[in-house]
Amino acid sequence: QVAAASGHTVVLVDQSDEVLKKSTKGIEESLKRVTKKKFADKPEAGTEFVEKALKNLTTSTDAVSVVHSTDLVIEAIVENLEVKNELFKRLDKFAPEHTIFASNTSSLQITKLANSTTRQDRFGGLHFFNPVPLMKLVEVIKTPMTSQKTFESLLDFSKAVGKSPVSCKDTPGFIVNRLLVPYMMEAVRLFERGDASKEDIDVAMKLGAGYPMGPFELLDYVGLDTSKYIIDGWHSLEPNNPLFAPSPLLDKLVEEKKLGKKTGEGFYKYK
Repeated sequence: QVAAASGHTVVLVDQSDEVLKKSTKGIEESLKRVTKKKFADKPEAGTEFVEKALKNLTTSTDAVSVVHSTDLVIEAIVENLEVKNELFKRLDKFAPEHTIFASNTSSLQITKLANSTTRQDRFGGLHFFNPVPLMKLVEVIKTPMTSQKTFESLLDFSKAVGKSPVSCKDTPGFIVNRLLVPYMMEAVRLFERGDASKEDIDVAMKLGAGYPMGPFELLDYVGLDTSKYIIDGWHSLEPNNPLFAPSPLLDKLVEEKKLGKKTGEGFYKYK
Protein backbone atom coordinates (compact mmCIF):
# COMPACT_ATOMS: atom_id res chain seq x y z
CA GLN A 1 0.00 0.00 0.00
CA VAL A 2 2.60 2.59 1.03
CA ALA A 3 4.82 1.71 -1.94
CA ALA A 4 1.94 1.97 -4.44
CA ALA A 5 0.64 5.19 -2.87
CA SER A 6 4.09 6.79 -3.19
CA GLY A 7 4.27 6.10 -6.93
CA HIS A 8 6.09 2.77 -7.07
CA THR A 9 4.97 -0.07 -9.34
CA VAL A 10 4.13 -2.95 -7.05
CA VAL A 11 3.34 -6.62 -7.58
CA LEU A 12 1.76 -8.18 -4.52
CA VAL A 13 2.38 -11.94 -4.40
CA ASP A 14 0.52 -14.42 -2.21
CA GLN A 15 -0.47 -18.07 -2.24
CA SER A 16 -4.00 -17.83 -3.64
CA ASP A 17 -6.23 -15.52 -5.67
CA GLU A 18 -8.68 -15.55 -2.76
CA VAL A 19 -6.09 -14.09 -0.38
CA LEU A 20 -5.01 -11.55 -3.01
CA LYS A 21 -8.61 -10.38 -3.57
CA LYS A 22 -9.01 -9.91 0.17
CA SER A 23 -5.67 -8.06 0.38
CA THR A 24 -6.52 -5.73 -2.51
CA LYS A 25 -9.90 -4.94 -0.95
CA GLY A 26 -8.16 -4.25 2.38
CA ILE A 27 -5.67 -1.94 0.69
CA GLU A 28 -8.46 -0.06 -1.11
CA GLU A 29 -10.36 0.44 2.15
CA SER A 30 -7.21 1.53 3.93
CA LEU A 31 -6.39 4.04 1.16
CA LYS A 32 -9.90 5.47 1.44
CA ARG A 33 -9.40 5.96 5.18
CA VAL A 34 -6.12 7.76 4.49
CA THR A 35 -7.77 10.09 1.95
CA LYS A 36 -10.55 11.05 4.35
CA LYS A 37 -7.92 12.71 6.53
CA LYS A 38 -5.50 13.77 3.80
CA PHE A 39 -8.05 15.24 1.40
CA ALA A 40 -10.84 16.15 3.83
CA ASP A 41 -11.90 19.24 1.85
CA LYS A 42 -11.01 17.86 -1.62
CA PRO A 43 -12.92 14.58 -2.16
CA GLU A 44 -12.16 14.55 -5.94
CA ALA A 45 -8.42 14.67 -5.25
CA GLY A 46 -8.93 11.86 -2.74
CA THR A 47 -10.67 9.64 -5.28
CA GLU A 48 -7.90 10.34 -7.78
CA PHE A 49 -5.26 9.44 -5.17
CA VAL A 50 -6.92 6.06 -4.48
CA GLU A 51 -7.29 5.26 -8.20
CA LYS A 52 -3.69 6.21 -8.92
CA ALA A 53 -2.36 4.05 -6.08
CA LEU A 54 -4.46 1.05 -7.14
CA LYS A 55 -3.24 1.45 -10.74
CA ASN A 56 0.32 0.94 -9.44
CA LEU A 57 -0.69 -2.36 -7.88
CA THR A 58 -1.03 -5.74 -9.59
CA THR A 59 -1.18 -9.20 -8.03
CA SER A 60 0.24 -12.64 -8.76
CA THR A 61 0.40 -16.09 -7.20
CA ASP A 62 3.71 -16.86 -8.91
CA ALA A 63 6.68 -14.96 -7.49
CA VAL A 64 9.13 -16.49 -9.97
CA SER A 65 7.21 -15.18 -12.99
CA VAL A 66 7.24 -11.55 -11.79
CA VAL A 67 10.68 -11.29 -10.17
CA HIS A 68 12.55 -10.94 -13.51
CA SER A 69 11.41 -7.30 -13.85
CA THR A 70 11.81 -6.30 -10.20
CA ASP A 71 14.32 -3.91 -8.58
CA LEU A 72 13.42 -4.74 -4.99
CA VAL A 73 11.89 -7.84 -3.42
CA ILE A 74 10.44 -7.41 0.10
CA GLU A 75 9.58 -10.71 1.76
CA ALA A 76 6.97 -10.70 4.53
CA ILE A 77 5.96 -14.36 4.83
CA VAL A 78 5.76 -16.66 7.88
CA GLU A 79 8.55 -16.27 10.52
CA ASN A 80 10.23 -19.54 9.64
CA LEU A 81 13.86 -19.64 8.52
CA GLU A 82 13.54 -22.72 6.30
CA VAL A 83 10.43 -21.45 4.49
CA LYS A 84 11.99 -18.02 3.93
CA ASN A 85 15.28 -19.53 2.73
CA GLU A 86 13.43 -21.78 0.30
CA LEU A 87 11.68 -18.74 -1.22
CA PHE A 88 14.85 -16.64 -1.46
CA LYS A 89 16.82 -19.53 -2.97
CA ARG A 90 14.18 -19.93 -5.68
CA LEU A 91 13.86 -16.21 -6.45
CA ASP A 92 17.64 -15.79 -6.51
CA LYS A 93 17.83 -17.99 -9.63
CA PHE A 94 15.37 -15.85 -11.59
CA ALA A 95 15.91 -12.29 -10.33
CA PRO A 96 18.16 -9.91 -12.33
CA GLU A 97 21.65 -9.32 -11.02
CA HIS A 98 20.86 -5.78 -9.77
CA THR A 99 17.75 -6.82 -7.80
CA ILE A 100 17.96 -6.18 -4.06
CA PHE A 101 16.40 -8.71 -1.69
CA ALA A 102 15.07 -7.56 1.69
CA SER A 103 13.28 -9.33 4.52
CA ASN A 104 10.65 -7.82 6.83
CA THR A 105 11.53 -10.34 9.56
CA SER A 106 11.40 -9.07 13.12
CA SER A 107 13.38 -11.82 14.83
CA LEU A 108 15.45 -13.89 12.39
CA GLN A 109 19.05 -13.14 11.42
CA ILE A 110 19.28 -11.39 8.05
CA THR A 111 22.70 -12.99 7.51
CA LYS A 112 21.18 -16.49 7.66
CA LEU A 113 18.61 -15.48 5.06
CA ALA A 114 21.19 -13.79 2.81
CA ASN A 115 23.33 -16.95 2.88
CA SER A 116 20.59 -18.85 1.04
CA THR A 117 21.30 -16.67 -2.02
CA THR A 118 24.24 -15.70 -4.22
CA ARG A 119 23.59 -11.98 -3.61
CA GLN A 120 24.75 -11.46 -0.03
CA ASP A 121 25.97 -7.96 -0.98
CA ARG A 122 22.50 -7.07 -2.32
CA PHE A 123 20.59 -8.33 0.71
CA GLY A 124 19.38 -6.41 3.77
CA GLY A 125 16.58 -6.07 6.28
CA LEU A 126 13.61 -3.70 5.90
CA HIS A 127 11.60 -4.05 9.08
CA PHE A 128 8.32 -2.11 8.89
CA PHE A 129 6.02 -1.63 11.90
CA ASN A 130 2.32 -2.40 12.24
CA PRO A 131 0.06 -0.84 11.03
CA VAL A 132 2.45 0.11 8.21
CA PRO A 133 0.37 2.96 6.70
CA LEU A 134 0.39 4.75 10.08
CA MET A 135 3.75 3.88 11.61
CA LYS A 136 6.62 6.07 10.43
CA LEU A 137 9.49 3.80 11.39
CA VAL A 138 11.51 1.39 9.26
CA GLU A 139 14.58 -0.42 10.61
CA VAL A 140 17.15 -0.84 7.83
CA ILE A 141 19.47 -3.74 8.60
CA LYS A 142 22.97 -4.03 7.21
CA THR A 143 24.73 -7.38 7.47
CA PRO A 144 28.55 -7.61 7.31
CA MET A 145 28.10 -8.54 3.61
CA THR A 146 25.58 -5.85 2.61
CA SER A 147 27.26 -3.37 0.27
CA GLN A 148 27.17 0.35 1.03
CA LYS A 149 25.33 0.90 -2.26
CA THR A 150 22.59 -1.58 -1.27
CA PHE A 151 22.33 -0.08 2.21
CA GLU A 152 21.92 3.43 0.76
CA SER A 153 19.32 2.18 -1.75
CA LEU A 154 17.29 0.69 1.11
CA LEU A 155 17.51 3.95 3.08
CA ASP A 156 16.43 5.91 -0.03
CA PHE A 157 13.51 3.57 -0.67
CA SER A 158 12.34 3.93 2.96
CA LYS A 159 12.36 7.72 2.61
CA ALA A 160 10.66 7.52 -0.81
CA VAL A 161 7.68 5.68 0.74
CA GLY A 162 7.42 8.40 3.38
CA LYS A 163 9.04 6.59 6.29
CA SER A 164 11.77 7.55 8.76
CA PRO A 165 14.56 4.96 8.53
CA VAL A 166 16.92 4.05 11.36
CA SER A 167 19.82 1.67 10.82
CA CYS A 168 21.01 -1.24 12.90
CA LYS A 169 23.46 -4.11 12.61
CA ASP A 170 22.19 -7.67 12.24
CA THR A 171 21.66 -8.25 15.96
CA PRO A 172 18.72 -10.20 17.51
CA GLY A 173 15.53 -8.09 17.38
CA PHE A 174 17.35 -5.11 15.83
CA ILE A 175 16.53 -1.97 17.91
CA VAL A 176 12.83 -1.95 18.81
CA ASN A 177 12.18 -5.65 19.51
CA ARG A 178 15.53 -6.09 21.27
CA LEU A 179 14.30 -3.59 23.86
CA LEU A 180 10.58 -4.32 23.66
CA VAL A 181 10.45 -8.13 23.89
CA PRO A 182 12.62 -8.42 27.07
CA TYR A 183 10.51 -5.59 28.59
CA MET A 184 7.29 -7.54 27.88
CA MET A 185 8.85 -10.72 29.26
CA GLU A 186 9.93 -8.88 32.43
CA ALA A 187 6.30 -7.74 32.86
CA VAL A 188 5.14 -11.37 32.64
CA ARG A 189 7.76 -12.41 35.23
CA LEU A 190 6.65 -9.59 37.54
CA PHE A 191 3.09 -10.92 37.29
CA GLU A 192 4.23 -14.58 37.62
CA ARG A 193 5.99 -13.74 40.89
CA GLY A 194 2.75 -12.19 42.20
CA ASP A 195 4.38 -8.76 42.64
CA ALA A 196 1.56 -6.92 40.82
CA SER A 197 -1.59 -7.66 38.82
CA LYS A 198 -1.45 -7.52 35.03
CA GLU A 199 -4.08 -4.77 35.06
CA ASP A 200 -1.99 -2.62 37.42
CA ILE A 201 1.20 -3.26 35.42
CA ASP A 202 -0.59 -2.11 32.24
CA VAL A 203 -1.99 1.02 33.90
CA ALA A 204 1.41 1.80 35.45
CA MET A 205 3.27 1.65 32.12
CA LYS A 206 0.61 3.71 30.31
CA LEU A 207 0.36 6.44 32.94
CA GLY A 208 3.91 6.28 34.30
CA ALA A 209 5.93 5.76 31.12
CA GLY A 210 3.50 7.24 28.58
CA TYR A 211 3.21 3.99 26.59
CA PRO A 212 0.08 3.77 24.39
CA MET A 213 -0.50 0.16 25.51
CA GLY A 214 0.54 -1.77 28.58
CA PRO A 215 2.83 -4.83 28.14
CA PHE A 216 -0.01 -7.38 28.51
CA GLU A 217 -2.25 -5.50 26.07
CA LEU A 218 0.68 -5.36 23.69
CA LEU A 219 1.45 -9.08 24.05
CA ASP A 220 -2.19 -9.90 23.24
CA TYR A 221 -2.06 -7.53 20.25
CA VAL A 222 1.20 -8.98 18.88
CA GLY A 223 0.08 -12.58 19.50
CA LEU A 224 1.39 -14.75 22.32
CA ASP A 225 2.57 -17.39 19.83
CA THR A 226 4.66 -14.81 17.98
CA SER A 227 6.17 -13.52 21.22
CA LYS A 228 6.97 -17.06 22.37
CA TYR A 229 8.50 -17.87 18.99
CA ILE A 230 10.81 -14.85 19.24
CA ILE A 231 11.91 -15.47 22.83
CA ASP A 232 12.46 -19.20 22.19
CA GLY A 233 14.64 -18.38 19.17
CA TRP A 234 16.74 -15.91 21.10
CA HIS A 235 16.98 -18.28 24.08
CA SER A 236 18.46 -20.96 21.81
CA LEU A 237 21.01 -18.41 20.53
CA GLU A 238 21.95 -17.17 24.03
CA PRO A 239 20.76 -19.75 26.60
CA ASN A 240 22.54 -18.00 29.50
CA ASN A 241 21.01 -14.56 28.88
CA PRO A 242 18.38 -14.06 31.65
CA LEU A 243 16.51 -11.54 29.47
CA PHE A 244 15.78 -14.33 26.99
CA ALA A 245 14.55 -16.90 29.54
CA PRO A 246 11.22 -18.55 28.58
CA SER A 247 8.11 -17.97 30.70
CA PRO A 248 6.05 -20.92 32.04
CA LEU A 249 2.86 -18.81 31.96
CA LEU A 250 3.37 -17.70 28.36
CA ASP A 251 4.14 -21.32 27.35
CA LYS A 252 0.95 -22.52 29.10
CA LEU A 253 -1.28 -19.94 27.38
CA VAL A 254 0.15 -20.77 23.96
CA GLU A 255 -0.36 -24.50 24.63
CA GLU A 256 -4.02 -23.75 25.48
CA LYS A 257 -4.30 -21.85 22.16
CA LYS A 258 -4.98 -18.61 24.03
CA LEU A 259 -2.92 -16.48 21.66
CA GLY A 260 -4.35 -13.03 22.35
CA LYS A 261 -6.73 -10.83 20.40
CA LYS A 262 -6.77 -13.04 17.29
CA THR A 263 -8.20 -16.02 19.22
CA GLY A 264 -10.44 -13.99 21.55
CA GLU A 265 -8.36 -14.70 24.66
CA GLY A 266 -4.78 -14.28 25.83
CA PHE A 267 -3.85 -12.52 29.04
CA TYR A 268 -7.25 -10.82 28.67
CA LYS A 269 -10.57 -11.96 27.18
CA TYR A 270 -11.94 -10.26 24.06
CA LYS A 271 -15.54 -10.41 22.86
